[in-house]
Amino acid sequence: MKASEFLAEHELYFGHGTDNPYSEAQWLVVAVLTQQGMKKISPDTSISAATQQFIENLLRRRVEDKIPMAYLLNEAWFAGHCFYVDERVLVPRSPFAELIDNAFEPLVIDPPATILDLCCGSGCIGISCALAFPDSEVLLTDNSREAIAVANINIQRFDLGSRVSTAESDLFKAVSGNFDLIVSNPPYVSRDEYQALPREHHHEPEAGLVCGHEGLGLPLQIFAQADEFLNQNGLLILETGYSWQALEVATPEIHKLWLDFEFGGEGVCAVSAKSLSNQA
Repeated sequence: MKASEFLAEHELYFGHGTDNPYSEAQWLVVAVLTQQGMKKISPDTSISAATQQFIENLLRRRVEDKIPMAYLLNEAWFAGHCFYVDERVLVPRSPFAELIDNAFEPLVIDPPATILDLCCGSGCIGISCALAFPDSEVLLTDNSREAIAVANINIQRFDLGSRVSTAESDLFKAVSGNFDLIVSNPPYVSRDEYQALPREHHHEPEAGLVCGHEGLGLPLQIFAQADEFLNQNGLLILETGYSWQALEVATPEIHKLWLDFEFGGEGVCAVSAKSLSNQA
């Protein structure tokens, strides 16, 4: 049986890198062969019995344990780049990728010289920003030591150690200086919403998803503190997912530009330093 047919006949959630069984099967086979050193892959490519067995074992783990394929392969694609991931961090899937692909235009006019990725997880957002703006310096922060370890793996993976650094920090506590751009995809899922998520999500670190105050706790803290760390013309771009409407109601004094995405996604807003400093 083909890998895609095997995946299709089981009750699986696709949303950690693909949205259908065919794409996920293709990703699995290509990733395994690439990781084994194969440089040219075609429909006629023959594989060894050992490789076939390895792929079948991964397929069984995917359908029986509902483990996201990204964790089975230790890779996830984001903004056109392949990142290392494991169960210490969320699987990258943010609409931030579309913003980065467009160099944040028209929100950002001049390339940002300093960027802060708050609640960085694997570091995919901040590192992709560093790749999009090759003259920038980027700081990645997270309150999880395990997440910072994964982010450091990815900094090395892209050879960015000269201008991308990490800090273990509870939001802004260990942050100093000011930034042209702050990007953040913090935990924003309520406890009830988390309990209703497909099993695949429960392989991810709960602390990377769940946030108190019905998902608004961390976004509200970020709004309250970010202006202290933004340059005069700086910009905060914050993802809040399905919590965005509740956040809008909770913070009417802050002018937020809610962004639309061509390739799907919602709940991302852009807020200027001026708007944040004018909070009541």
